[in-house]
Amino acid sequence: MKLSVIMPVYNERQTIREILTRVREVETIPKEIIVIDDGSTDGTQDLLREEDGRDGVQVIFQPYNQGKGAAIRRGLQVASGDIILIQDADLEYDPRDYGELIRPILEERAEVVYGSRFLGGPRRAMLFWHAVANHLLTLFTNILYDTILSDMETCYKVFKADVIQQIPLHAQRFEFEPEVTAKVLRRGIRIYEVPISYTGREYYEGKKIRFHDALIALWTLIRYRFTD
Repeated sequence: MKLSVIMPVYNERQTIREILTRVREVETIPKEIIVIDDGSTDGTQDLLREEDGRDGVQVIFQPYNQGKGAAIRRGLQVASGDIILIQDADLEYDPRDYGELIRPILEERAEVVYGSRFLGGPRRAMLFWHAVANHLLTLFTNILYDTILSDMETCYKVFKADVIQQIPLHAQRFEFEPEVTAKVLRRGIRIYEVPISYTGREYYEGKKIRFHDALIALWTLIRYRFTD
């Protein structure tokens, strides 16, 4: 088995080297690290050029900023692993959770696994309204798709490669999360959740998602409930 870690990056000069170090240090199964730079302008690209080709890291440079969803879709095109895991570059999510995230797939108990920030794992206290938006979007997901997820918007989404690579995706930005969730559930695939740790950052630290992204996510959930 081989793990493909897909890491979309946009203006993460302060954290990119540290997150790559943390991912490299995880010893679970053989892995490749696919970094997609989404048109960074803060010097991130210079650091990534130094990292490209080192210890299983492959860097892809998007010609201009297109969004997280577009970066992930680009990474899926080149991923060669049996299991695919999405990793943000901002240190909010801890690669030491990889073992628990991939275990249900290795043990053939699941095809898709989400790491939930709301199942009792250690976490830094989140922004209140950000947490409310997460809970509401997860609630709408459960209502629309008859499931009982606790964290639809989590970054840590893990897939058997033959599952995710057969799903047509169109997301450009943060609507990747609701789109892929909707399409997985529409196909009758039940999502397995495991608790993860979470160290949420503040907006002054570079957090990018905004309120209007929650509205787009809601529309995405409704749209893909009735169309593919």
